[in-house]
Amino acid sequence: MRALRYLLSLPLVAACGGGEDVTLYVALDQQHSESLIARFEERSGLEVKARFDTEASKTVGLVSAILEEAGRPRCDVFWNNEIAHTVRLAQKGLLTPYRSPEAVDLPAAYRAEDGAYTGFAARARVLIVNTELLPDPLDRPTSIQDLVDPRWKGRCAIARPLTGTTLTHFTALRNVLGESDFERFADGLFANDVQMLQSNGATMRAVRDGDLAFALTDTDDFHVALAKGYPVACVFPDQEEGGLGTMLIPNSVAILANGPHPEAARALVDFLLSEEVEALLAASRSAQIPLRPSVPGPKEASILPVGSFRAMRWSVEDTASSLEEASRWFEERFGG
Repeated sequence: MRALRYLLSLPLVAACGGGEDVTLYVALDQQHSESLIARFEERSGLEVKARFDTEASKTVGLVSAILEEAGRPRCDVFWNNEIAHTVRLAQKGLLTPYRSPEAVDLPAAYRAEDGAYTGFAARARVLIVNTELLPDPLDRPTSIQDLVDPRWKGRCAIARPLTGTTLTHFTALRNVLGESDFERFADGLFANDVQMLQSNGATMRAVRDGDLAFALTDTDDFHVALAKGYPVACVFPDQEEGGLGTMLIPNSVAILANGPHPEAARALVDFLLSEEVEALLAASRSAQIPLRPSVPGPKEASILPVGSFRAMRWSVEDTASSLEEASRWFEERFGG
């Protein structure tokens, strides 16, 4: 019913807005987001002016632009490929509340009470494994602590935690473990000669090509490699009883305060938060994990649905509050 109300409202938005444009900043990879933007344009009659981020500056580049433009916003809607930076923008008062009717059945843990931001369609932070180098599943790593296990010295990688989901993951991990335990973990990464690459895509490529045995990446990067026929598998880490659990990081969407096209922005947010979009993202090569149990997940069985694995417990608000200080610390330790 919500989807029907949304579809019926689109022609009215286009008519009332006179075909006005809506400006969207997008951190999700262009190859995964562009077709959805085109679908919205076709249905609504609105033209979306999309600004995409680069792999090297994931999320951080667009967030920096939003901060720089705060006095005169150019962006209407921010579609982030993670959530902590979106929450940080809300904490700075740069987002406008909007309770989308499409968001009512999305988890409260990933949305603001006033609707300033909403999480949807997630990725899990997994270990991607080269199955030719590690053919026996019993011999594969099972925890992020395996990154610092001397058995794997020089044979694994992470993306430098300076941008994107790795920055969010490591900031949350620093909060969950506590600063002293996290510092020991960081020391262990260097002691174990863990390769620190530019992005999650780079860690995936190092494993798929057989240069490394395993790496930390996102489920969408794993799925891209698998779909192309590379010998890879994924491990949801830390699933033992009482274990830390696997981190789940949703996409997020928000409307910028004082953006130029508020009505069109609300229509775009309704579309992005619809069950249809979660289902399309799950079925796409990005294999996103729906946050709604009612939406079918990816066809690839190794990408587990929400509720079927132990998820890491973390606070999006606390992580967002810690981002600036953690970023400075990570830049000092991992920036070189």
